Amino acid sequence: MSDDEIIHRIGQLADEERRLEESHAQSAVGLSAEEKARLDQLQVTLDQLWDVLRQRRALRRAGRDPEEAAERPPSTVEHYQQ
Repeated sequence: MSDDEIIHRIGQLADEERRLEESHAQSAVGLSAEEKARLDQLQVTLDQLWDVLRQRRALRRAGRDPEEAAERPPSTVEHYQQ
């Protein structure tokens, strides 16, 4: 996947995340269990995509092939310090 494809996918998922959050923002009814699970999944996937994009950029700056970047497991990307 190219950087542009990753950025495009990040945009799609971020839009879905925003729609899901906003759909219940003004409502007394919270997210359903399914919606909460989807929101959690979106957040993990977004973290993984951002991580791959950062890896690709770092590899490119180091003169290496950005295709060496690999998706890391949620247990890794969810514990990064922001």
